Amino acid sequence: MNKHDLIEAIAASADITKVAAESALNAVTGSIVDTLKQGGEVAIAGFGKFETSHRAERAGRNPKTGESIIIKACTVPKFKAAKALKDAVNQKD
Repeated sequence: MNKHDLIEAIAASADITKVAAESALNAVTGSIVDTLKQGGEVAIAGFGKFETSHRAERAGRNPKTGESIIIKACTVPKFKAAKALKDAVNQKD
């Protein structure tokens, strides 16, 4: 499922227009990104938790040339699924 498919599913499920569904989806994802940029976390009960983690500078290797390089430190987003989501995905029909 891509973003377009998700917008169509939201619009059908909530009985709203695709424009309104896209606006709602953009608002949710934008709020999550803004919160993560500020170093916060977003927890959605029954779904999961978005948070950030710091990745330290480390040595790496260019696979094409074999040359050693330094990979800069960065902050990466992480998602941890809630138990309810894991159970729903693993539920047998």
